[in-house]
Amino acid sequence: MRLRERLAEIIRQSGPMSVDAYMTHCLHDPQDGYYATRPAIGAGGDFITAPAISQMFGELIGLWAAECWSRLGCPARVILAEAGPGDGTLMSDVLRAARAAPDFLAAAEVWMVEVSPPLEALQRIRLGERPHWVRAVADLPGDAPLIFIANELLDCLPARQFLRTEAGWRERLVGLNDAGDLAFGLRAAELGLGIDAPPGTVMETAPSQQALAAELGGRLARQGGAALLIDYGRAEQGMGDTLQALKAHAKVDPLACPGEADLTVHADFPAVMAAAEAQGARAAIMTQSEFLGRLEIGVRADALCAARPDRADTIRRQLHRLTAADQMGDLFKACCLHSPGWTPPGFETP
Repeated sequence: MRLRERLAEIIRQSGPMSVDAYMTHCLHDPQDGYYATRPAIGAGGDFITAPAISQMFGELIGLWAAECWSRLGCPARVILAEAGPGDGTLMSDVLRAARAAPDFLAAAEVWMVEVSPPLEALQRIRLGERPHWVRAVADLPGDAPLIFIANELLDCLPARQFLRTEAGWRERLVGLNDAGDLAFGLRAAELGLGIDAPPGTVMETAPSQQALAAELGGRLARQGGAALLIDYGRAEQGMGDTLQALKAHAKVDPLACPGEADLTVHADFPAVMAAAEAQGARAAIMTQSEFLGRLEIGVRADALCAARPDRADTIRRQLHRLTAADQMGDLFKACCLHSPGWTPPGFETP
């Protein structure tokens, strides 16, 4: 039985489900979930991420991690972890760039947090046996400073949706229409949202994003270190429906093909930062363009162009895609959570 039919049966038996529950089924169902069975990343897949656009992205993050280690006092052992590592390209580029800091590379104990068996298999092919693999951030070691990287992870963590109606806030659910097809519906909101907005306004909350941030914030406060979270989303509180499904690089109806498309929502960075700070960590945020600019991506692009003049046009196009305001530069944000008493590179106050 396909996921669509099994979801319909669950709804007939138990009633409509929240949007975050629907997302979890679509992404992680063991039989038919997108990440559990058929993740397709890259130009030939359903979506492309920054590490696949250019090696510059991962190289700069690798040097960022090495400088974090230096500012932490060059500990003899540091946990270098990536969550949601995709096909392993980012960590591969991070480790290659880290060869410029051999003492950091020797101190780094590499951990990958991955829930997708197909993606873990790709990572093992690309990275070999050096990393350790776990399925949750809670499984990472807690006895050394942590340098944590996550690129486009928050957007995969499910969110609930609420719609402001004339009668007040209602939670958006996934149920069945008269024809037995998946359809959105509403129920009275269980939460006292306490927020006024015009009818038709959609508000999203992402408890799983906040839970991750709280886990990281507590760890950073105890262990020391920094977490770099790069994703598309808002740097300030806002409203709007950001749920989308991507298949073959095109947006499709989120209810049309459960398990066959990647479902995402925007990262709720204000809530993420607040959750980490509540556990004793510090937090800062800027656009991806500003962050990569502070890491001197332009200088790196010039060096690559000089080394490979035949690829200069391609390198410039990659730089544009990563940093331009109408590409990834402004929509994507770089959020840094870190332990008190120091500032990670790129996040110094001007």
